[in-house]
Amino acid sequence: MTLSKVWLSQLPIDDITNVKPVSGGDINDSYMLETKSGRYFMKVQPKRGQAFFAHEVEGLHLLGEVANTPTVVATGEIGSDGFLILKWIDTGSGSQINLGKMVAKVHQQHAKQFGLDHNFTAGKLPKNNTWQSDWVTFYLDQRLKPLVDLAIKKGRWNDWRNSQFQSLCDQFKKYYSNHEIVPSLLHGDLWAGNYLFTEDGTPMLIDPDVFYGDRELDIAMTTIFGGFSQEFYQGYNSVYPLKIGVDKRLGWHQLNYLLAHLNLFGETYGPMVDQILKPY
Repeated sequence: MTLSKVWLSQLPIDDITNVKPVSGGDINDSYMLETKSGRYFMKVQPKRGQAFFAHEVEGLHLLGEVANTPTVVATGEIGSDGFLILKWIDTGSGSQINLGKMVAKVHQQHAKQFGLDHNFTAGKLPKNNTWQSDWVTFYLDQRLKPLVDLAIKKGRWNDWRNSQFQSLCDQFKKYYSNHEIVPSLLHGDLWAGNYLFTEDGTPMLIDPDVFYGDRELDIAMTTIFGGFSQEFYQGYNSVYPLKIGVDKRLGWHQLNYLLAHLNLFGETYGPMVDQILKPY
């Protein structure tokens, strides 16, 4: 969207001298705001109000208790447009070992149940975060099955996928009936585009979709699209070692993100979904 002078004048930022569009994901309009006192990063959701960013702000605060996250300057809405303003971050390069250690510290933040105290309904794929006492109920009923139902509605599902998916669910239930999981604070969307290193090499987590769940869900996301080296996992395990056999379980949790991409972007992701389902 094009930001008018009238729109910009309503922001809680004084003396804006320049506004420059920048990259910031596929779901937001993103800008660098230059002022006499410094620079800011602003994301805008046209016509969707400030509620869209409330979940992200809470996520930044929760992660920020033990990890480096962007500083929230202001959030609100102008007309029906939601906005979130963060302090500008000059980026650099840094240690994957330190990134892994930081993510491990996030996962050491535990809750008594799986979920969160609010749902996230403003996104393209609404998330039901209702608290549950067991991971099987939360993950199957509030993550995977809703995505399968949506794929059916979109015509992106078939009998073979459904049969394989039911077998996967059976094995998932069997495993967790004998293995206790402590709910960990999760980033919720931990791919390579959602971390950065600051100019001095400090790792930082951005764009969270937090809730409390099995930490292997975050780890699975790091393995799908690349961007995390072996040093990342070495750093992670030095702080909070993963349980034996995690490699065999990653597919269960990779499926969550691949089903989301199947729904969002189409059959391009069908072969990846099928590869997960094939062994079952």
